[in-house]
Amino acid sequence: MYKIIIRPILFWFDPEQVHHFTFAAIRFLSKIPAMSWFFKQLYAVEDKRLEREVFGLKFKNPVGLAAGFDKDAKLYKELSHFGFGFIEIGTLTPKAQDGNPKKRLFRLKEDSAIINRMGFNNGGVDAAVLRLQRNNGVLIGGNIGKNKLTLNEEATSDYEYCFAALYDHVDYFVVNVSSPNTPNLRALQEKEPLTALLQTLQNQNKAMSKQKPILLKIAPDLSDEQLLDIIDIVAETQIAGVIATNTTISREGLQSENQSEMGGLSGKPLTKRATEVIRFLSEKSNKAFPIIGVGGIHTVEDAIEKLEAGASLLQLYTGFIYEGPALIKAINKQLLKNN
Repeated sequence: MYKIIIRPILFWFDPEQVHHFTFAAIRFLSKIPAMSWFFKQLYAVEDKRLEREVFGLKFKNPVGLAAGFDKDAKLYKELSHFGFGFIEIGTLTPKAQDGNPKKRLFRLKEDSAIINRMGFNNGGVDAAVLRLQRNNGVLIGGNIGKNKLTLNEEATSDYEYCFAALYDHVDYFVVNVSSPNTPNLRALQEKEPLTALLQTLQNQNKAMSKQKPILLKIAPDLSDEQLLDIIDIVAETQIAGVIATNTTISREGLQSENQSEMGGLSGKPLTKRATEVIRFLSEKSNKAFPIIGVGGIHTVEDAIEKLEAGASLLQLYTGFIYEGPALIKAINKQLLKNN
C-alpha cells in the first residue's frame, strides 16, 4: 500500500514539508487507541533468533533507523513500532541551530536517491534530553556533532558537551565528523585531529560510572589509505566500532535532472560503495571491531550483502523513505529464513 498509494501522494510535495507532515501524521495516529499495536502487528517481527549482542548491547533485531530522520528525538517511540531494532537520533549539537537555508532537501526519483544539505538543523542537545527522559525501552543511539560557528580548533568542546548531556539517556554514541554539509567538518576526519577528538571522548567516557560504546561515522569518499588510518585510530583509541557510511559527495552515474544540487547524496547510488567500505574495513582489520552498515539499503538483498561483507548491524534512511516500513519486516523475515 505504501509504494502504490502513499508514496506517490507524498512525492508530489516538497520533501522537507512532507517530512514534517509525516511526523505529525505518525504522532497523531499513534495516539489512537490500539494503533501502535496495529503498527507492530503489521511490521514488527518478534523472534529471539533476531537478537544481536554487539558492543555489549542487546539489539532485538539488527535493523535500525539511521540518524537524520528523528534529529531531535521527537518520534523515537512511535518509529520503534515499525519494527526497528534501534533508533539513532541526531545529529545533535550543543546549541540549537537552523541549519542551511531552504530549499535543502531534494529527491532524485530516477535514481531512488536523496540529496540533502540540511546542515545539522536541530533544537540543541538539551531540548532532546528532555524528550529522552520519557524513553521506556527503546534502544537509542546518540549522534553528536559540532555547531556550524564552532571553529575546528574548538570542536572537541562541542562533542564533550553533547556527550555529557546525553550520557544518561542514550545507549551508544556516534561521533559525526563526516557530514559534507557543515563547513570544514570533514577536515576532522584526518588522522591527527580525529585521534585527538576520539581519545578525549574516551577519556571522558572512562571517567563515567559505566562506559558507553562510542562509534565513529565515516564518509564513503575516503581513500583506502584513509580507511587504513581509520582502522589504526579505532585500535589506538579503543572506540567500540564504526558506522559505514554517511552520505557521499560523488555524483557518478546519476540520471536525475537535479543531480547537481550541493549536499550529501544517499540512496541506491551509494549501495555498492558503502558495501565496499564495509568489506574493506572488516577484512583489513581482521574483523577487529563491529561495523554498522548503512547506505543504499533498498532491498533484502542489499541488507544481506552488507551483513555478508562484515556488518554486524544495519541502518535504513533513504530506503525507508522509498520502500516504506515493509522493508524492515522483509529483511527480518529473510534473516529468520537464513538462520
